[in-house]
Amino acid sequence: MARNIGAACRRCRRENLKLYLKGDRCYSDKCSFERRAFGPGQHGQARFKKLSDYAVQLREKQKVKAMYGMLEGQFRLTFEKAEMQKGVTGENLLILLERRLDNTVFRCGFASSRDQARQLVRHKHILVNGRRVDIPSFLISEGDVITLREKSRANTQINENLDAVARRGVPSWLELDKDNYKASVKALPNREELTMPVQEQLIVELYSK
Repeated sequence: MARNIGAACRRCRRENLKLYLKGDRCYSDKCSFERRAFGPGQHGQARFKKLSDYAVQLREKQKVKAMYGMLEGQFRLTFEKAEMQKGVTGENLLILLERRLDNTVFRCGFASSRDQARQLVRHKHILVNGRRVDIPSFLISEGDVITLREKSRANTQINENLDAVARRGVPSWLELDKDNYKASVKALPNREELTMPVQEQLIVELYSK
């Protein structure tokens, strides 16, 4: 499976926004974005020049790709799928991204980051409606129940993640049962529940050129 193996903190600094890509480290004093809140590279501390309209649109797309840990090909396919659905394309795109299994595992607290959630899914720790699913891009639906495999419930890292989930909270479209290592999808996510500052219309404009 292709993935971005570049430095996560560098991506946050490039977008001038904390993207919470490294789990608990992002909430600690070790966060590189907090310690060096300027762009990466030799000229990172220089004043940012004014960006063209195209550059603004491109940076918005790159930011969302970094947030969800996706490469260009997969992101483009997701956009095309959103474009074919009824409704507003930009909102459809964000909802499809939120419905990904790796994102849902992260949102409900089994993992401290989307990268870690993707690893849990790929290593077959996650069940959806009682069936093992190892595809991170699998789209969850309303009424689905996501559980941790029985043999994985003694995993120290997963239990630490669940203990720390209150720090970032669980979105209202999910219901977490920590004692039974289970999360239920009460409803499909909507645009208002995406808390990160995203201007999805810029992405639509970029792909519409």
